Amino acid sequence: MTTATPVRNQTLTLAEVLDELRMSRAAFYRMRARGQGPKCLKLPNGQIRVRRSDLDVWFDACEEAAC
Repeated sequence: MTTATPVRNQTLTLAEVLDELRMSRAAFYRMRARGQGPKCLKLPNGQIRVRRSDLDVWFDACEEAAC
């Protein structure tokens, strides 16, 4: 039996993040290199994961005030 991962602790693969943001891998890595991307977890095997909560916080911070 498996248990569901709570949403706040859910981690997304890089492919899932890119799909959600509709962004290329190259654009994501450029943004990350400039320190403008969401907080990431780097696993010992080199893979990148992003916590759902960190992606949501980052995405909310991208919102611009109405002109």
